[in-house]
This record gives sequence, C-alpha cells and structure tokens, in this order.
Amino acid sequence: MKAKNIERANVSIKTGEVIPEQELIELVRQKINILQITANPSQGVQLAMVKKNGYAIGYIENPSEKVKLTAVQQDGDAIKCIEDPSVKIQLAAVQQNGNAIQYIRNPSEKVQRAAVKQNGYAIAFIKTPSVKVQLAAVKQKGHAIQHIKNPSEKIQLTAVKQNKDAIKCIENPTAKVISLAESLAEQTS
Repeated sequence: MKAKNIERANVSIKTGEVIPEQELIELVRQKINILQITANPSQGVQLAMVKKNGYAIGYIENPSEKVKLTAVQQDGDAIKCIEDPSVKIQLAAVQQNGNAIQYIRNPSEKVQRAAVKQNGYAIAFIKTPSVKVQLAAVKQKGHAIQHIKNPSEKIQLTAVKQNKDAIKCIENPTAKVISLAESLAEQTS
C-alpha cells in the first residue's frame, strides 16, 4: 500500500512508500490511525482496525459484511455507523450490547428478543414489544417491567419470580402477584 507522509510514535513513513500489510496491522495495534497513512486499507487492515475499536467502521468506505460484523462484535453501538445493517449484523450488535437496539430502525422480533435477552432494560427502546419480548425482558431482569405499559399478570408474575423487588416497579399488581411477592419475601427473611 502506498502511504502519505506521517511521523508519529517513532514511526516515519514517506509519501508513496509501500508498506506491507503486516506492518500496517502492527501500526494499528500501536494505535496509529491508518486512514492518515493510506486511503484504502486492505480487509486485513480494516479488520485489525475494528477489532481495536468498533467505531473505526465509520471511517471505512464500503466495508465488507465481515468487517461490519467484527466491528459490532467489538462494540455493539458501532451499528449506528453502519447504513442499513443486515439482520445478521443487527443480531451480533444486540448480542454484544442489548441497548444497541436503539440505533436499529424497525428491528424484527428476533432482534428485539436477542436484545432483551442480553439486557432486559433494552425493552425501553422498543416501541410496542410483543408478549414474547416482554417475557424475555423480565426473565433477564425483573425490574425491566418498569418499561412495560400495562403488563399482564403473566408478565408481572415472571418479573417478581426473577426478582421479588420487581413488585415495586408494578403500578397495579394483581392479588396473585402481591401474594407471590409476600411469599418470596418470607422465604428470604
């Protein structure tokens, strides 16, 4: 790859100098911004960049699916730098960080479930979660019920079973839910 002039961190590269890919990857490891050195890094260099910092994806022109996947596996929030991510990329992002769902336009139910399984509180970013998504959220984190409008008794019971203190987050718990919470409180006393 031909480089632009750069002098940094004991590295001196002259304009037009050809730098082997392995050396570029080593420069990435040393936290040198490769995009200052070369305009079109190879896929290997791109992968090294996003493995170090997922947000580097935002500076790569036309990254491959593999580079995108690696970026969101390093940092799920890097999905906000990817235009029209595939479902595979969306799933990888929310599996790394459930809250990354907030950057996905119209996520499928599968992506929603994956997000709340990683972090129950991610349900706060889902406009109209299905019952399955609600259940997955409170199974992961009982207190996630605070982000569910008018939770059914089944959702309430599941939340309290996951964490007895989740009852504090339920506006109008049913008698059955109150009874369960009292029973659980007695068991831990």
